[in-house]
Amino acid sequence: MKLFSTPPLSQFAKAKPGPVAQPARLEGGAEPSAARLIPIQRLAQGGRWRVEAMRAHSEPCLLWFTRGQGRITIGGVTRGYGPHNAILIPAGVMHGFEAGPQTHGMVLFFGRNSGIDLPMTVQHLRIREASKQAELSAIFEAIQRELGSDKANAARAAQHHLGLLGVWLERQVEAASDEAPRPTASKRLAARFTQLLERDFRTGLGVADLAESLGVTPTHLSRACRETCGRSASDLLQDRRLFEARRLLADTELPIKEISRSLGFTSPAYFSRAFQHRAGKTPSAFRRAG
Repeated sequence: MKLFSTPPLSQFAKAKPGPVAQPARLEGGAEPSAARLIPIQRLAQGGRWRVEAMRAHSEPCLLWFTRGQGRITIGGVTRGYGPHNAILIPAGVMHGFEAGPQTHGMVLFFGRNSGIDLPMTVQHLRIREASKQAELSAIFEAIQRELGSDKANAARAAQHHLGLLGVWLERQVEAASDEAPRPTASKRLAARFTQLLERDFRTGLGVADLAESLGVTPTHLSRACRETCGRSASDLLQDRRLFEARRLLADTELPIKEISRSLGFTSPAYFSRAFQHRAGKTPSAFRRAG
């Protein structure tokens, strides 16, 4: 089933100018460049915030849940997921998901500029047919085998399997297109807000500024976000900023003052208070614990 789509930022006629945020880096802070497969349980190591807090990546990724269930928020819209759900998240789309002890599966990161033809919008596919589940699992196994191989032309073989995966996804999306519900006004607004938020969360702009850029009131924006994901617009903004703060504290050696400045906080003291309120530790204590 197709979950929803998000409009491009070019549609934000009133959006205020600001630097485009770089989506979160992965694997020890290194900028992702090549395809890789990571077990969901491994991705969740180092704290629940690693998967649950709002973030975006600079490359598309595919979540393949084989066991467990929970909730996933993508583009400001929360849905449930269960076994045999495949969820494609394009680059730059804000998301976070629950990953409990019983959650199993894989995350495939396609790498930046992979050249693989993929659907351009978020896709949430519930794969009910056993034959389709087996097909996807077999493609994942082939990709993993080639990515971990030292044989000649393994990288080229992996690229071909990634291409086959792109074809498989397009076929499933086409087959499920008749089931796709029309997004509500609240879902469309939440999706536009999270796109704008991902672009501008480092600038220090508040919810009122972002709401003005979208042509709505802060109250209306928060009401839409609560309707689609159970969280206020302010909560989504703070969650995104503080995920990035935790990532920078855990994965880099940037001074805390520089992290505060880079995320648009008015002072290191305010950043420290906001971080402690959210994470339960001061930035320096969080870094030491990591």
